[in-house]
Amino acid sequence: MSGVVHIPWYATGFRGDQLQAELERVSALSVRYGASHYAVYRGRDDRYKLLQVLEFDEHLDWDRFWNGPEMVDFRTYCQGWYQIPVIYAWNDLVCEGRAVVGASADGARSNGH
Repeated sequence: MSGVVHIPWYATGFRGDQLQAELERVSALSVRYGASHYAVYRGRDDRYKLLQVLEFDEHLDWDRFWNGPEMVDFRTYCQGWYQIPVIYAWNDLVCEGRAVVGASADGARSNGH
């Protein structure tokens, strides 16, 4: 069953932009380890709050990514840019959907007529 890992990060003073840039970079590397989706969200009310979201088919692939050299280097390089502890959560994906622009209520695509 697919799993989605949520990793909440909280940047230290004046490090939000730097942490965001590094999270964007390292998240893109997750596909090398089998991630099918990744995203980084940043709070609008609290600009120091970031959420990294990664989707893997296998928990072992997630473990390989989290303990791989890229994430170890990220945590070492960015040490002091975020508050610790960093506690991630593996969540089972049970439902997913997305609105399709131009689709009718029954799901058929509209051709503009």
